[in-house]
Amino acid sequence: MRRLGTGIGWRPEIADAVERMPGIDWVEVVAENVCPGHLPDSLLRLLERGVTVIPHGVSLGLGGADRPDEGRLAALAERAEALGAPLVTEHIAFVRAGGALTASPRLEAGHLLPVPRTRDALDVLCENVRIAQDALPVPLALENIAALFSWPGEELTEGQFLAELVERTGVRLLIDVANLHTNHVNRAEDPAEALAALPLEALAYVHVAGGFERDGVWHDSHAHPVPRPVLDILTDLASRVAPPGVLLERDEDFPEPAELERELDAIREAVATGRATRTSRPGAAGTAGTGGGVTVLAPPEARQRLGVAQAAVLSSLVAGTPVPEGFDRARMGVQARALAAKRAGVVAHVAPELPVLLGEGYRAAFLEYARARPMSGGYRQDALDFVEQLLKTGRPENAKVRRRLRDWWLDRAGPSPRPHGLTARAKVLLRRD
Repeated sequence: MRRLGTGIGWRPEIADAVERMPGIDWVEVVAENVCPGHLPDSLLRLLERGVTVIPHGVSLGLGGADRPDEGRLAALAERAEALGAPLVTEHIAFVRAGGALTASPRLEAGHLLPVPRTRDALDVLCENVRIAQDALPVPLALENIAALFSWPGEELTEGQFLAELVERTGVRLLIDVANLHTNHVNRAEDPAEALAALPLEALAYVHVAGGFERDGVWHDSHAHPVPRPVLDILTDLASRVAPPGVLLERDEDFPEPAELERELDAIREAVATGRATRTSRPGAAGTAGTGGGVTVLAPPEARQRLGVAQAAVLSSLVAGTPVPEGFDRARMGVQARALAAKRAGVVAHVAPELPVLLGEGYRAAFLEYARARPMSGGYRQDALDFVEQLLKTGRPENAKVRRRLRDWWLDRAGPSPRPHGLTARAKVLLRRD
């Protein structure tokens, strides 16, 4: 595996700071946030300097019951080629459910959700991974995710699940030590036991990030400093294997560059401490992420069983249907609120005019909308649907703000700004005023 060194997640908000930081060997960029033909100038300058840039996908949903979407795979491949990346990464998660497989409405989570560690889920994931590997021009590495809830009736530990995934597909692993800490707090899973079971020879690189604890639940926020327990897990990992690369993730509430540099120094120190105590402890047996493995097709009934289960879970989280039997209702409530809060935050980011127009009332209005309207498309469509719902119900009460919202919606809802032939939906909204 190519040695990457120490890196940081590239975000537009800290782009200038990242360019000036000493000791940055590589960066990772959210794949869906860049356009291959219009790369940000900052990324182009980093590439010209020889800094490795790796695209990190968040929307494939390889742990979902459906086969990977060809368009999403093509887009990820295009970004890998545009960036000259040595590999691409994604997550072991599902992000949508329902649809033709289950004859139920298609739902989007807007977030990474855990797959059940069952044989059905593993069979489906392995086939989906092999499909993705065939479509991508470079190796694929998959990340373990943080979870707020557990599935009942799981048949494998996380270490066993990942070890068999690697053995059967040859996929590489992106180990997020912050997620191991999250699952320790939220699901009582021992990080050391998980590391001991992993095929660490398949390690591509490592993620490190911060979070916070509230009411006994750890939230993987990527908006807080990296805590000592996460650094300790990184040290444990580095005592077992030399990580090819370690990357600091920060997605919001960005501190001053000096604070980020101190966190990077702490990460380097944690790795050095682990290296100094490294033993000959091997990882679990498995294929070292070389693209080998055995082709296994998931039985159609396994996909359907998984699809039904995931649709029921996601519907309870975003559409208010009953929590499926065997799940912790309190934790599912925490997850549902977290999904709605993230949805409000991302919509505010992709449509920053809305919090400005609605002021302090934005968040309450959006959460009220989200409780009744599950997301069925992307966040930009969600923003349009939110405003349309407000306008249909004659809100906000301030006529001037309502007209400005209507103008905003009309400029964005059609195939091009302000089409000459208004759609029926637009005519309805125009009649409101």
